[in-house]
Amino acid sequence: MMGLFNQASSKVHRPRGTSMEDKIPEDTDPDDTSILDEDEGSIISSLISQLRVGMDLSKVTFPTFVLEPRSMLERITDFMSHPDLIFGAEKYDDAEERFIRVLQYYLAGWHIKPKGVKKPYNPVLGEFFRCRYDYPDGTQGFYVAEQVSHHPPVSAFFYISPENKVRIVGELRPKSKFLGNSVSTTMEGENRVYLMGRPDDGEYVISMPNMYARGILWGKMVLELGDSCTARNDRNALNADIQFKTRGYFSGTYNAIAGRIRRGSTDAGELLGKWSSVMEYKSIKTSEKRVLFDVSKDGAKIAPKWVAPEDEQEPNESRRLWAKLTQAILAKDMEAATEAKTAVEEEQREQRRRREETGDGDAFVPRFFEKQRDGRWLPKIALPDDTQEAVEAVKTWIWSPQ
Repeated sequence: MMGLFNQASSKVHRPRGTSMEDKIPEDTDPDDTSILDEDEGSIISSLISQLRVGMDLSKVTFPTFVLEPRSMLERITDFMSHPDLIFGAEKYDDAEERFIRVLQYYLAGWHIKPKGVKKPYNPVLGEFFRCRYDYPDGTQGFYVAEQVSHHPPVSAFFYISPENKVRIVGELRPKSKFLGNSVSTTMEGENRVYLMGRPDDGEYVISMPNMYARGILWGKMVLELGDSCTARNDRNALNADIQFKTRGYFSGTYNAIAGRIRRGSTDAGELLGKWSSVMEYKSIKTSEKRVLFDVSKDGAKIAPKWVAPEDEQEPNESRRLWAKLTQAILAKDMEAATEAKTAVEEEQREQRRRREETGDGDAFVPRFFEKQRDGRWLPKIALPDDTQEAVEAVKTWIWSPQ
């Protein structure tokens, strides 16, 4: 779902067009790479000529051909694609097993990505995305995400399946920088998972790795995840440090992960493999291995989501808001895509200008989320204890017109 860049100093400067550059990088899936045509390369070169190493890219407008045709608010749903991995976790008496099940849910979301090196749309303030999941056993899941801040950009999200006793709350605060031959995106924020059938567990808190798009000046463009993320469940003294390994210039492999699960100060097990293919867990106590997720076997088993038709959505609902941009990207009409993207961004600036003129420059109030003193964003809903009542309450809260 994300990609990282190495420091520019780790690369050797070469002009495009040599035989080495014309090859897809070894040990990576061709879908993880992009080859720019002459026009696209010229646009990228023109853009990058205006940048400085270390520059914050939050106010830089990227060309539309690098965009994935969906908003970041929708892209977060990738982590809800394999619910069977976490449903029923509360039934295990072993706290370590519950922790592993939560990690499975999280790690299984990364393999879903567009072909090539793409980034989702940056949500505008007040934009939201909502959907429903209808599972084969008749249960349901519900998701809503909202752009609650523009400077700095913050996306808050909430998922719940009352019947399956899972609730997920979190926020993302991406920060991008130009590094020379790459762009890095630091994904600040966290996922907080709650097994509602195990209230004594408290929260499972998971951070994000960083993303790198490498080769934007020379070589093929490659998307990578890199650095580390952490997962912890303080109530049971469980934690994991997971390394997403970027490939070195001369050695290494793409998409590798490695990590350790600890209970207190004692190692419980190891994580190893590739987030794009097979990930395994090895128990320290028994030396036995088990597959956490196999993309070739289970990657296509993605839970479908129901989203209202665009003509039934509100104006600031993601798919309707970006509909013209999405249509243009799919039609590969870069000029129309640029016009559509600019129109949305200009309307956002106009709304901010009107608020400032009326003295309400800081008066934006998110519809679905509320900021807490600790900086976290929580959904504006109190859930009933009864499962069916909770289902109806969530439906009403998410889909009631404003």
